[in-house]
Amino acid sequence: MMKRIAIAAALAAAFASAQAQTAAPAAPDSAAARLQANTAATLDKEQLGRRLESVKLLLETSSAARQIEASGDQRALATRDKARGLYRNAADAYAAGDLAKTSRLLAETSVLMFEAVRYAAPDEVVAKKLEADFTARNESVKALLAAYKRVASEKGSAKGVSETVSSIEKSIAEADKLAAAKKYAEGRAELDRAYLVAKAGISSLRSGDTLVRSLNFASKEEEFHYEIDRNETHKMLIKVLVDEKRATNPQLDQQVQNFLNKAGELRAAADAAAARKDFAQAVKLLEESTAELVRAIRNAGVYIPG
Repeated sequence: MMKRIAIAAALAAAFASAQAQTAAPAAPDSAAARLQANTAATLDKEQLGRRLESVKLLLETSSAARQIEASGDQRALATRDKARGLYRNAADAYAAGDLAKTSRLLAETSVLMFEAVRYAAPDEVVAKKLEADFTARNESVKALLAAYKRVASEKGSAKGVSETVSSIEKSIAEADKLAAAKKYAEGRAELDRAYLVAKAGISSLRSGDTLVRSLNFASKEEEFHYEIDRNETHKMLIKVLVDEKRATNPQLDQQVQNFLNKAGELRAAADAAAARKDFAQAVKLLEESTAELVRAIRNAGVYIPG
């Protein structure tokens, strides 16, 4: 609460400052006009540099910025984008040594952020939206899990099904616990991981059955686009399942990077084959690329179907 009050006060002060700077010009020979004429000379470049950093924090990482992002309000987001544009102009002016222009643009940037915050939804509305998003994702994950179980049952003896089901159900249970504590954003992140694992599991089961593949794809080009989606899904899984482990384990990081490099080379070759309209070769290369991603994930100690 105190942080919001402090930010609002700072924004209000910036708003008042900008209003003063954008008021009608003073009479040519007045004391105010002479003061305005000397502004550029009296501005402190070092102090202005600190203002640049402060306004950047306001735009990108402050609680005001987070409130705007969480609100999803298009007017708030568009207004902050305008503020970002003004800030870039201010930074350019500072680099060019135009301190008066820098000061004016920074004040205008703060005014726009003030407006964006007003457009952003109140905390209670944000909380309701987070809860609604969590509920929708929870339902999607459970539907995808049911589909995975159904496809696995139809195939009869697919490897790793029980491990995958256990992993997804564990994530759902953890997400439900977080939601019960009103931690909807954290719960949603847990559900997103479960969603990707379930999606990867289904695509793995489907990819392992040549007959199913031939019946479900109208052409090799259509199959290529399916494999692109599968490849992208596994790349996202690297981020949500492996990146945190890599950050604290240099040896693992290097091992995973080796797999990623090979996967990237195969993906590039697949894209080149598709550009030549050789979709059969492109599909084969994409499958090999995705297999490298699966190896990277498993090498990090996370079992996923593949």
